[in-house]
Formats: sequence, C-alpha cells, structure tokens
Amino acid sequence: MKKLMLGNEAVARGAFEAGVGVVSSYPGTPSTEITENIVKYNDVYVEWAPNEKVACEVAIGASIAGARAMTCMKHVGLNVMADPVFTVSYTGVNGGLVLCVADDPGMHSSQNEQDSRHYAKASKILMLEPSDSAECRDFTKEAFTLSEQFDTPVFIRLSTRVSHSQSLVEECERADKPLKDYDKDPGKYVMMPGNAIKRHVVVEERMRALEAMAEKTPLNTVEENGSNIGVISAGIAYVYAKEALGDKVDYLKLGVVYPLPAEKIKAFAAKHDKVIVIEELDPVIEEYVKSLGVEVIGKDGFTLLGEYTPAMIAKAVLGEDAPEFEVIDEPTPVRPPVMCAGCPHRGTFYVLKKLGLIVSGDIGCYTLGATPPLQSVDTTICMGASVSAAHGMAKARGDEFNKKLVSVIGDSTFIHSGITGLIDIVYNKGNNTVIILDNSITGMTGHQDNPTTGFTIRKEPTKQVDLVALARAIGIEHVVVADPFDVKEFERIVKQEVEREEPSVIVAQRPCALLPPMRKKYSGHCRITDKCKKCKMCMKLGCPAISIENGEVRIDRTQCNGCGLCTNVCPFHAIEKED
Repeated sequence: MKKLMLGNEAVARGAFEAGVGVVSSYPGTPSTEITENIVKYNDVYVEWAPNEKVACEVAIGASIAGARAMTCMKHVGLNVMADPVFTVSYTGVNGGLVLCVADDPGMHSSQNEQDSRHYAKASKILMLEPSDSAECRDFTKEAFTLSEQFDTPVFIRLSTRVSHSQSLVEECERADKPLKDYDKDPGKYVMMPGNAIKRHVVVEERMRALEAMAEKTPLNTVEENGSNIGVISAGIAYVYAKEALGDKVDYLKLGVVYPLPAEKIKAFAAKHDKVIVIEELDPVIEEYVKSLGVEVIGKDGFTLLGEYTPAMIAKAVLGEDAPEFEVIDEPTPVRPPVMCAGCPHRGTFYVLKKLGLIVSGDIGCYTLGATPPLQSVDTTICMGASVSAAHGMAKARGDEFNKKLVSVIGDSTFIHSGITGLIDIVYNKGNNTVIILDNSITGMTGHQDNPTTGFTIRKEPTKQVDLVALARAIGIEHVVVADPFDVKEFERIVKQEVEREEPSVIVAQRPCALLPPMRKKYSGHCRITDKCKKCKMCMKLGCPAISIENGEVRIDRTQCNGCGLCTNVCPFHAIEKED
C-alpha cells in the first residue's frame, strides 16, 4: 500500500521495516518527527535521551548487544554526539547501526547551517543522502544492510526540505531480525590505545571496500538525456535541479555522498563538455571532483549560503530568468518571531529587562527574549552555554559583572548540558545566578517529554528529576522556586539572588501555555477598562494580543488566553480578566 509521508516519517517506516530494535534520540528540528513516528510501532524500544551523546551511546550499546539500532538528531546535535561517533567508527558494529542527521540550510530553526557531510569524511563513516520520502524509506533499510555487511555505522543525511516534504511511500512488512549473537570481544570493542591502533587498520581497509561499493551501488545512478551538459548532485539539490532543468541535461545522482565514486564521476565527466556540481552549503562534492582532475562549475556559479531554488538553478545553468508572479498590490503584514500569548517566559524577561541585567541566553523558545520589546538576552551560543559562558564572563570582568549577570536556561536544556556548567560554577567558586525556566515540557521542538516531566516518550509515568534537589546536590545552597507571572515577587527574588556572594539558582516555574492543563486554566480573556492612562507599560510585554490602534491600547480577544500577566504589570489596574 502506498501512503503520503513526510521524509522523517518515511525514515521511521524504513527503520521499522528493517527490523530496528532500539531507537534513542534527543529532539531537534528538523529531525524530531523521525523518533516521534517510530513510537507508533510497539515492536521497537524508543526513548528520548537527556542529550544526543547519551542517545548515541545507547544506540551503540544496543548494536553491540546484537540489535539493529538507530539514533536521530539535527546537525548541531551531531556536534554533541561526536565523541562516541568517532570511536564507533573504529569499533564497528554487531547489529546494524544507523545515525540520522538532519541539516538545516537556511537556518529555519538553528543557530548555524553547518554541513554534516564533513563529519562523514572526518570519522570515515559511510553516508547516504536520500532526495525524497520514498528514498528515505529505501535508504534507511539499505543503511542497516550496509552497516552489517561492512561492519560500520552508517549516516543518513537529511535536510529540512527532505525531512518535512511529503511524497508517496510503499509500505512493506517488517523484517524478522532476531538479535545477533553477543560475543565477548575486547579487541574490537575496548578502545584503549593498544586495541584502537589495530582497529584503525580495519577502518582503512573498510574504506577501500566502501569505495569499491560506491562505484557499483544502484544508489548512485546516471540519467542520460543526450545532453553535452552533465549535472552532479545529491539530495534535495538534485530534486531542485530536475525541476529546473528537466531533460535538458544529464545527471549523476549521488545517493552515497561518502565515500564518493571516483571512477563513476570521471567516466560521467568524460562524456560531457560542461560539468556542473549542484549542492547546498559547502563544496564537498565539488572539491572532491576537482581533486580527481575534473574541471567543474560549482560554487563559483552558486552560493555557499542557505537553500537553493529551482529558479536559482535555472538562472545559473540556463541563464533563464524566473517567471514573474502576480503579486497583490497590498502591504504584507509583518509577523516577527514572538513568544506565544501566555508564554511563561514573558514574565521572566520583562523583569530582566526592567532590571537592566546582562543575560547569558540559551537554545529554546526563550531565545526570543532577545527580540523587541523584551530585548534582554545578550548571548546565545549552544545548548548549555548560558551557564558556562556566564561563568567565563564573570571571571573575565570580576565585580563589574558579578551582580549584573544571570543565565537563563530551559528545564530540558539544563538536563541536556547545563548541569556540568553549574558544577563548574560551584567547583571554581563562581557566584553566578542561574534561572532555570521550568515550563514543564520541551517546548521549542513540539512538546516532547524529558527527564523533568515525569513521563517517557510513550507517556508512561517514570521518575521525575527534582531540579531543586539536583541543584542542592551539586552544591547550590540558595535555590528558590518562583512564579514569573508574579512580577513584583519575581523581581524581588532576582534582585536578592544577584546580590549574593555565592552561586544561586532560581527555578522560574510555570507550565507552557499550550499544554492542555494550561489551556483549561487560561480560560477567558483580558480587557482594557476606562482606567487606562495610555502609559503603554503593557506594550513592554511584547504580548501578541496587545496592540495600539489609533492611539488606544487594544487586546485582541482571538489571541488573548486570559493568562493575566498584563493585569500584574499595569500600574493603574486598568486591565481586568473576564471569564
């Protein structure tokens, strides 16, 4: 039966059909839906891990124990799991091991647009790249086969457009893959120097075998249309090229993007007067092709930045201008990124902005605290960096920063990689204040559970991490739980904690407004009364439901959910809540 599937859903289907036994991941757009879709299959053990490194190690352990295993992450998550990835390249596998990484050209939901193909080359791990949902399913199944055939982990590289576009996928039965035997083999799996040096030899021998495979595999295909122009491409860039160029050129479509097939590329190039490499982000294919002595057009005709479009490719290759579209002669309403109405983080950033503090920020919904009018976040680097970077800032500038600086970090992000930073502050005698934004869920990636929520990915009750007890166990003696919507009390607490001569933690505790219990709690809406003095203090909240129209403050009933934060901010009590 054929079914319309997201690329991510098709990867999940392919893993299921391949007989995957264990999947461990950490959510991150654009990869999240792979793991969320695998939950549908009861035959598979699935979990959200605290971070990508742990997820990868779980999958490696499952593979060594004989199960087919998979872990999924976005491109920056691959940075987090790089340590075990490079070593599992040496150990090889027992059960097939697949690492799904989703890149984000255009940075739709990311802090950079790195190209994960570099990791395949650096770690000497086979990498496949599908171009649509059908290939997502097929390539995933093939990845498990190749993993066991060549004793290697296998990368599947996706991109935002492949992950989140839909096409038809044929559903097949699940393969019966019993656990492989487990044999005690320290020479293969214990990577101390004496063993690792021998395994490196195995890796290089494996690379030669994979290079030979790349020349013959049907995953790399030539499409001949009788043209003297040849295009070499892979993944979503191939789809764009096909749409833009049709049968006006010949194609070498690469499904294996590492290692690349040298002889196949040279033979393809020899048949064409002009060869063009079309690839998003870095010139990975282009540089390899040039290293073979083949003259190609690559990034000199395209850009290193962001996503491509069919129109861009048609212009670069054929000199054709994009067709003109009819545009409505009306100004387009501006919709900047903004926290949701009722967002618990809004109260926190309102207070931090009011106090004029330096705010070391992190990755999550709360990164929007950097945007107007809240505009209080000074830095955002990577998961967990808010805590560690603030410690460095304070150590660099001493008393000048000590009582002006706070870190903000979400509950899931704190578990992911904030704990070690907090340990560093305590151990090295810092006196930073860390605000954990506890909204009871992993918000930015779509409401995934995490170790602080008390539920597994299958919504099974489990132990819940106590953030207060955890902070105290680390050595934080001053831990305060506060409601950021009680702005006067929250402001008092923040002032109190930043003045301390020792580290402290504030747990800003209020659930995400989009959680079902909060949807019930936030009933009704707020309204402006005739007490309004037009002071515009409520506008400083940046709530999307509050605006000014013809000089009058208005609350949009269709957006307001009655959270009541504005009633706590108005100095004239001119806003009241209605059921």
